[in-house]
Amino acid sequence: MSFARPPLQTLSLAFLRSIPAPAIVRCMSGPTDGCLLCVVLSSLVVRNKPEMHSSKETDETSRRLLAIFRQTGALLEGHFQLTSGLHSPRYLQCALVLQHPRHAEWIGQALGSCFCDERVSAVVAPAIGGIIVAHETARALGVRALFTERESGEMTLRRGFRIDPGERVLVVEDVVTTGGSTRETINAVSNAGGVVIGAGSVVDRSGGAVDLGVRREALLTLDVLAYEPAQCPLCKQGIPAIKPGSRKGSQ
Repeated sequence: MSFARPPLQTLSLAFLRSIPAPAIVRCMSGPTDGCLLCVVLSSLVVRNKPEMHSSKETDETSRRLLAIFRQTGALLEGHFQLTSGLHSPRYLQCALVLQHPRHAEWIGQALGSCFCDERVSAVVAPAIGGIIVAHETARALGVRALFTERESGEMTLRRGFRIDPGERVLVVEDVVTTGGSTRETINAVSNAGGVVIGAGSVVDRSGGAVDLGVRREALLTLDVLAYEPAQCPLCKQGIPAIKPGSRKGSQ
């Protein structure tokens, strides 16, 4: 929506109130740093931006996501070994959810909306579990999607992926337990010159306990039991642990 720039003395409260602030607005004469109208319009758009995440909306997102996990058979029970080396009687197999494009698209939109005000220019995830999450989140935000891989045991950007110095980057992951893969990805982005503005995940199974040093958002937060192998009751019962993830160990 465009507006002709009035003389500054006619920049009345009535005129400002006539502007639909949530809309994207611009001055017909072109943006100018010294233009009072441009400054006011910009501030109105920001001030009137609707809250994206009330507690009610967050609860509804969590309920919907948990229902999707159950519907797709992605909430598994047994004896599992995670990437962290911990053992758990429950496992969230995001791949069974993300194989459905409609679910993947919705997850990306939900995660992207958490960071829509952060001026993100790229989304990065650790391979392999986070690739689809990064792609759909980036698509929702209208930016690039990249992923990191392990090379000589260290998470790094490969395949010609580059991050410009100072580029604002969002790191995403499918499931967070200890946050190890996410931290490694954050380090890889920082080493490449990027600025990590936050970290998002589909599921946080630490109950919110993990501190990554940046703003963190999860669509579903669970407090799932996890044990050191030496204290694992399932191991003591002689039940073998399986590694259901994308590499040896997962989450």
